[in-house]
Amino acid sequence: MTEVSSLTGRLLVATPALADPNFDRAVVLLLDHDDEGSLGVVLNRPTPVTVGDVLAAWAPLAGEPGVVFQGGPVSLDAALGLAVVPGEEGPGARPGDGEPDPAGGDPLGWRRVFGAIGLVDLEAPPELLGPALSALRIFAGYAGWGPGQLEAEVAEGAWYVVESEPGDVSSPHPETLWRQVLRRQRGELALVATYPDDPSLN
Repeated sequence: MTEVSSLTGRLLVATPALADPNFDRAVVLLLDHDDEGSLGVVLNRPTPVTVGDVLAAWAPLAGEPGVVFQGGPVSLDAALGLAVVPGEEGPGARPGDGEPDPAGGDPLGWRRVFGAIGLVDLEAPPELLGPALSALRIFAGYAGWGPGQLEAEVAEGAWYVVESEPGDVSSPHPETLWRQVLRRQRGELALVATYPDDPSLN
C-alpha cells in the first residue's frame, strides 16, 4: 500500500447504517493502516472507571473527563495511552519535527504516530513525560481490522472517512463528538449530524 492511500491519522465516523453495536455512532482514530490491516481507538466511549482507579500515577496528566475510554472490542484488559505533544508542525511533519526534547527528537516514552499525536509508554515514569505532554487519554482495548476488511466496510457504506483534528483526541465532551465531527464537514455529511438517535422517530 502506498503512503498516499494509508488512512493513518484519519477518523472513521460510523454511518447511521452501521449495525454493529460496538461501533454505534463511534468516532475511531486510525493509528495504523496498511496492507496488514488497521488499528484504531474509539474516541467517544467514556467508561465510569476513572484513570485514578487503574493508573493512579497517570491520573494527574489525564484530560477531562478523567476516565478510561473503551477503545474498542479487542483486548479490553490492555491499556493504551495517547497524548499530544505541543509544537507539532501538522500531520505531514516527520518524527523529530516540532519542539525537540533536550536530547533531540521526541520525548522518551512517547512514540509519534502522526502529527502531534503519539502513543505513551505507560510503563515509563509519568514525571519523565509529564512536562512534554498535553491531552493524555487512556483507552482500554482497541478496534482492529484484518487485511482489506476496513476497505470493504468503507465500500459498503459503514464508515465516513474524514480528516482528524488534534482536539478530537482530547474532546472534553466525547458524547457530542460524533455530531461535532460531522457538523464540520461540507455538504451532505454535515446534514447527517442532525440524524435522530432513533430513526423511527423521524
